[in-house]
Amino acid sequence: MAHWLAMGGYAIYVWPAYAVFLAVLAWDWFAPALRRRRITRELRGRLARERTRNARTERAEAST
Repeated sequence: MAHWLAMGGYAIYVWPAYAVFLAVLAWDWFAPALRRRRITRELRGRLARERTRNARTERAEAST
């Protein structure tokens, strides 16, 4: 088992490569969810500002 973990003397290169691969794989898994959450939050903010703007316009038109 120790010989396998040593990777024939190349473990110093192989295990960091596996770690980088797993980090990239994890990022590819989580990035879309994070992006979706950010876009949803931005859209909700835009909708809230638009509603506020429309309500102000309606009040201004009603008072004239």
